[in-house]
Amino acid sequence: MKLVACMIELYYKKNQGDIPEGRMASYAEKRLAFCQFGEGKTTCQKCPVHCYQEIYRAQMKLIMRYSGPRMLLVHPILTLRHGFRGLTRKLS
Repeated sequence: MKLVACMIELYYKKNQGDIPEGRMASYAEKRLAFCQFGEGKTTCQKCPVHCYQEIYRAQMKLIMRYSGPRMLLVHPILTLRHGFRGLTRKLS
């Protein structure tokens, strides 16, 4: 959740989305809290279950596309952890 919150904050510093920042952050937090995969969750890109509604999914896609490359400069440790998690965790 910390990574997603950082990505949302980074995106909204320079961009304006269809969904207000606070609403997007609280929605993402709620969805991650109730994820059926729990702590063993891999990255969203590899997840077989789309837990976001269509409008939120589209907005999150924009946020991740914008923030992803910039996260390495802003939060390198979080970014490396996320990359490692994507390589090592598999959903069963």
